[in-house]
Amino acid sequence: MLFNSYTFILLFLPVTLTGFFLMGHKAMPWAAMAWLVGASLFFYGWWNPLYLFIIAGSILFNYAWGRVMVENPRKPLLAVGIATNLALLGYFKYANFFVDNINWLAGTDIHLAPIVLPLAISFFTFQQISYLVDAYQGNTREYNFLHYCLFVTFFPQLIAGPIVHHREMLPQFSRKKIFRFNPETLSVGITIFFFGLFKKVIIADNMALYSTPVFESVRHAYVLSFLEAWEGAIAYTLQIYFDFSGYSDMAIGLAYMFGIRIPLNFNSPYKSRNIIDFWRRWHISLSRFLRDYLYIPLGGNQKGESRRYANIMVTMLLGGLWHGAAWTFVIWGGLHGFFLLVNHFWVTARQRLGWPAKTFLARGGGRLLTFFCVTVAWVFFRADSLASATAVLKSMAGLNGFALPEKFLAKFEFLAVPLQEAGVTFCHMHYFKGSNEVVYIVMAILVAWFAPNIQQITNQYTPYINIMTKGRKLPDAPQWLRWQPSLRWAVVLIICILASILSLSRASEFLYFQF
Repeated sequence: MLFNSYTFILLFLPVTLTGFFLMGHKAMPWAAMAWLVGASLFFYGWWNPLYLFIIAGSILFNYAWGRVMVENPRKPLLAVGIATNLALLGYFKYANFFVDNINWLAGTDIHLAPIVLPLAISFFTFQQISYLVDAYQGNTREYNFLHYCLFVTFFPQLIAGPIVHHREMLPQFSRKKIFRFNPETLSVGITIFFFGLFKKVIIADNMALYSTPVFESVRHAYVLSFLEAWEGAIAYTLQIYFDFSGYSDMAIGLAYMFGIRIPLNFNSPYKSRNIIDFWRRWHISLSRFLRDYLYIPLGGNQKGESRRYANIMVTMLLGGLWHGAAWTFVIWGGLHGFFLLVNHFWVTARQRLGWPAKTFLARGGGRLLTFFCVTVAWVFFRADSLASATAVLKSMAGLNGFALPEKFLAKFEFLAVPLQEAGVTFCHMHYFKGSNEVVYIVMAILVAWFAPNIQQITNQYTPYINIMTKGRKLPDAPQWLRWQPSLRWAVVLIICILASILSLSRASEFLYFQF
């Protein structure tokens, strides 16, 4: 079931909310929680009921193992628990990948039937690994099986995150006030949800109309022009931004409808002035997981600069592999690892030289450079193979020449000869039509760079947990943009709802559902 579907919006969500608050109103919090667990499992099993056996087995094992480690916190037990989770994830997500590479390297012919990846297995596996580590360290304990089931299955964050910690969620489930209907909380949650839906179906899905044909054409050996390649790469950069931003907003809004705050997972990352800041803003809960359970155990920055840089690169390579079982994802992670190394080296050099970091030129140039690097890396993330990614990058670098649409020849006839003498050709282009998509792409970039996000707009209610800044709130939006229950905001919300609902017939899955 998709958040951006009629079934979810018009049936599942109203029924789930109604049942939850009716049971809570009758002073039956355990029944309300059981109802929410059942609804979450129904939501998860909608795609394929067989997936329920996998997530149920994972829940039973980790709950029992966590109980054991609370009473007996020993490293061998923790290692067994983590290894069991990683073995489950490795089989479903990476078995075919490793067998294919063994066959390629060794010339063998090992055959393994294609394995279907269960939904959300990366997310609920990492979430339960964090629970086991917290249980081992004495940071949390859970004896209530119903609470634990809700921690793992809570549907707003089940499929694509954020990856939450047990200690962040369980205290909230114990508060009596979440079981009482609150019109203000519900209205704020609905606003955030539909703003996220608008991002997904109006902006992200329309960007897919420009990016998908470009990358599909390369898969079929079409040679892109310079403009076609850049349009496809930038359109995908914006598609995945508004897709993941929309999902993250919808998850926060849905949770807040139930009175629950989940971690902020996305904080306008294209406003970043460097790659270090980008990874503090993009998929925040994954960055935290990789930092706490991989980078720091490897030694972090405590064992010298060389070891620090090696730890960063290993962390980013494995972070890339987490996103998908393909070398394109590994290279994507490696590129970001390289960008981070250069960024850290530059920060160190700038501090030693005493150069200022907060000039207007430095901020603007840093944002442009970060956006450029991220866009280039997204080519590997989106392409179906290394060959396809290389083909797109060649065209982006101008190695296939520079051309303009032939219709521009009539518009700029007086420049035709000088341009042709400079090597510019005029030809028919399948995937770059001209001004309309350029205007739309530029408008989307301006929104990503300069508009406040919905969490800032609703900041006075703090409908999120800011996990990267120890609970501090985001900067507020300008006063005139702050949400409040008013006619003006009601009109804005109705427009968002109508535009989104009318576009659901062509809605697509969220990109992070496949990870």
